[in-house]
Amino acid sequence: MPLENRIPPSCRIPLLVLGLMLFPTASLAQQVVVNLDGDYPRLKDNAEAFIGDVDGRSSDNLRRYAPTAVGQVREALKALGYYRPNVDWRVEEGNDEELARLILEIEPGEPVRVMSRVVQIKGAAASDPEFTDALPEAPAKGDVLDHGAYAALRDTIQARARRRGYFDGQFTTRSLEVDPEAGTAAITLAFDSGDRYRLGKVTFKEGHYFESRLLHQFVTFDPGTPYHADEIAQLSRDLSNSGYFSGVDIDASPSSAVDGEIPVTVALVQRDRRSVSAGVGFSTDVGPRFRGTWREHWINPMGHSRGAETELSVPRQNLSTWYELPLDPPMTDLIRLTAGYQREDIENVESELFTLGQQWQHELDSGWLQVLSLRWEGERFNIGNDEKGTSSLLLPGAGYSKIHANSALDPSRGYRLQFDVTGSHRAVLSDVDILHVNALAKGLFTLAGKHRFLARGQFGAVATNRFEDVPPSLRFFAGGDQSVRGYGYETLSPENDNGVPVGGRYLMVGAVEYQYQFADKWRVALFADHGNAVNDLFDPLATGAGIGLRWISPVGPLRLDIAKGLNPEFGGDWRLHFSMGPEL
Repeated sequence: MPLENRIPPSCRIPLLVLGLMLFPTASLAQQVVVNLDGDYPRLKDNAEAFIGDVDGRSSDNLRRYAPTAVGQVREALKALGYYRPNVDWRVEEGNDEELARLILEIEPGEPVRVMSRVVQIKGAAASDPEFTDALPEAPAKGDVLDHGAYAALRDTIQARARRRGYFDGQFTTRSLEVDPEAGTAAITLAFDSGDRYRLGKVTFKEGHYFESRLLHQFVTFDPGTPYHADEIAQLSRDLSNSGYFSGVDIDASPSSAVDGEIPVTVALVQRDRRSVSAGVGFSTDVGPRFRGTWREHWINPMGHSRGAETELSVPRQNLSTWYELPLDPPMTDLIRLTAGYQREDIENVESELFTLGQQWQHELDSGWLQVLSLRWEGERFNIGNDEKGTSSLLLPGAGYSKIHANSALDPSRGYRLQFDVTGSHRAVLSDVDILHVNALAKGLFTLAGKHRFLARGQFGAVATNRFEDVPPSLRFFAGGDQSVRGYGYETLSPENDNGVPVGGRYLMVGAVEYQYQFADKWRVALFADHGNAVNDLFDPLATGAGIGLRWISPVGPLRLDIAKGLNPEFGGDWRLHFSMGPEL
């Protein structure tokens, strides 16, 4: 006889257990004690959860309550496949110091096992591998019957049908037959999906201000595409992330379908045109810093936008402005016009840099983000009062990057790859011939949920016919929070005769790190860094190592490191490093 409707909702169990964990004082006053014969932690936890909190009762009251408690225990064990437990009880009298207790002695007996499992998918979904593949394996033949696992199997089929557009699907057979005497159970689930619905034309309600052409570029599916909830969710995310709207409401109800095709109606609420934000931060590389941003999220119905941002710290001050034109698709492709000014005074290297440029950003079919650029840089620099000069460079460039992570804020696995190349030539509005290359790779994976391993590698090179004419912004420096820890910020590089770092032709940096999560949101780290900025690939490199603490804040990981530079000839010493930002 099917018993699924007699089983209490599975969500009741974890909620009650969570309550016991959050309120340990209640368990101290618990007057019902559950003792199981044998090692059955799940059964014990489930029985205690079903019983709940019992306190403040007299011994007589506990005797009257005992049959109820026994019934609750039987239901708790039945939910996990133990239909024939032997439950005895007794009441221990209390005194002035201790309350009376109801003691339940339980012998679970032999469990019911699944002797047969039949799952049939009929209709159009039978030929849909994404529907039929990877259904839950439990409860499998031979398993101890778990009503929660059976419910999960049944609910997975129903949820998958709704997610993939089989809205007419229903179970033609849904039975769980249990024979407690024989200790066997038979599962039969037959689901007829019917036909799969399709997505229809997307219509945007009036009042959104923007050109219809722009809005339809956010739509990634054509009319007639088989329905999938992810398509609707992606459209909602893309419109929300565009920066144009404060509200996105999409109606794709199957009840409005015509001949199996669901029209999609989108209502949009325009966001405020402008926004201003400001913030303060700190890192041991540049010390305290202030950041301010002004943004005009939309200028015209074509979706153009513009903005300006500034960052101010003691060694570095900059101001940049930009103007963006969305392309198709606007989620990834755009043209950006930029202008900026930056002043730096770091380790006796002073620089003033003016830039004008244009970028074309395009996501390739392979998932790589391509940025083609053309920028002019005018720089005035002074290196320890030994090298003074100006440069004017026209720099075409190309950059390729790809990031894969299972979470944007705090991933547990993923990687980041980035490659940039720029160049200039004296024949084209430039003072010096330059070929500048920079490559970065980061990787992260986690074992057993608590053990995290990170690796980072960076290589850069500049080829030129006259290195002394290369401005500091295109030379390489190493050392600091994001480079080789245990050394000062940008202190690792070749030096001139006066001991002033002047920047190198090459950059080589590698790092490995192990993190252990010892508490929620907290990790301890061990790390080793190795690298330098050099003029010869065979020049010696610097090494740093240390320990650190990580706190996963709502805005991303905060990192506090104590590092020891192992090469005093390069200025290695004990240093404290503080930084924040994503791991990848």
